[in-house]
Amino acid sequence: MSTIAVVDYDMGNLHSVRKGLEKAQGNPEITDRAEVILNADAVVLPGVGAFDPAMQHLRERGLIDPLKEAIASGKPFLGICLGLQLLFEGSEEGQEAGLGIVRGKVRRFRSEPDLTIPHMGWNQLDFTQPHLVLWDTLPPATWVYFVHSYYVDPSDSQVTAATVTHGSQTVTAAIAQNNVMAVQFHPEKSSSSGLQILSNFVRSVYQKAPAVSPSNC
Repeated sequence: MSTIAVVDYDMGNLHSVRKGLEKAQGNPEITDRAEVILNADAVVLPGVGAFDPAMQHLRERGLIDPLKEAIASGKPFLGICLGLQLLFEGSEEGQEAGLGIVRGKVRRFRSEPDLTIPHMGWNQLDFTQPHLVLWDTLPPATWVYFVHSYYVDPSDSQVTAATVTHGSQTVTAAIAQNNVMAVQFHPEKSSSSGLQILSNFVRSVYQKAPAVSPSNC
């Protein structure tokens, strides 16, 4: 059975992600070893916390280059929450450089009257890449669970796979670029919709399906 490496760098909700992938019929392995990541059939980078400590932990464990190599190899990759933000070049939250897989920056929500920061709770997605494999069988305006004060701002809007609106601000909620998919929300906390998203990812791993279905080509 194909193995999905779940990256352990002391910044992730690892056990919830593992349980979610197991419910989705995946075969996850929590690991902080480069060789496991490189030999796995797919990689999941979860994350909860601040940008700079996360990058520091990845560097201390020698995982930055293996993650970049795994992505460059073309294997399916899923980032979750902070795991999405780390794919970018940098963040307004700190000074560290990100992985730089996706061009753009992580930004903080602008303050506005009656806007709660962090953006916490259930909200609806607007799919901008409707044929992305993660969204298979999901209805429009699917509800998912968010907890974040920062959002990603891609330089190329074409990589945005879904948006979400919080207050008057509409921001990127998911991205897709080649074999890389990543979401700002927590699928492992998003009930049946989240389980479907994880199941779609697992299916893409086992079937070696492209991120975007042929009907969108």
